[in-house]
Amino acid sequence: MKGIGLAKGLAVTFKTMTRRSTTQQYPDVDPELPPRSRGVIAHIEENCTVCLLCARECPDWAITIESHKEEVIVPGAARARQRNVLDEFNIDFALCMYCGICVEVCPFGALHWSPEFEYAEYDLRDLVHSRDRLREWVMTVPPPPAHDRNGAGAKEEVVAEKALAAAAASAPSQVDACPNDGSGRI
Repeated sequence: MKGIGLAKGLAVTFKTMTRRSTTQQYPDVDPELPPRSRGVIAHIEENCTVCLLCARECPDWAITIESHKEEVIVPGAARARQRNVLDEFNIDFALCMYCGICVEVCPFGALHWSPEFEYAEYDLRDLVHSRDRLREWVMTVPPPPAHDRNGAGAKEEVVAEKALAAAAASAPSQVDACPNDGSGRI
């Protein structure tokens, strides 16, 4: 039959014409974002050990890190140790595809998602954000969700509790090893 597609299209049009619009007035009214939404990546320098995992795992090569080695004298050690010192940490948000791999692979929690999303620029070169800009976004990172008290604990906690219980069960009690006549003297 001719015109069935046209009739279906007009039916959808008339149905949507009777509904109220859900337009958000964005610049005037801030949008209600879901908790822990992904905006930009914030960097905590104090936690960064310059291990370069984030830069190596980034599929777009959006992260660039520059560092140098510094000798640290440890008291009581036979020789001086070396540690990496961060010189430059940049993220090019023109290249970033917001996959979150860098946040997941960071072993020391130096990278976090910030809900900030208003960082548009007029020039692509201005989308390369350095340490100072990334440090500003750290203040907007929400705290992690509370642990469910009724849920199962972390795997590490459960293993540690089992090992502690096994050690306590196999070790002789100090009360049994020490005779006590009830006078309070040992």
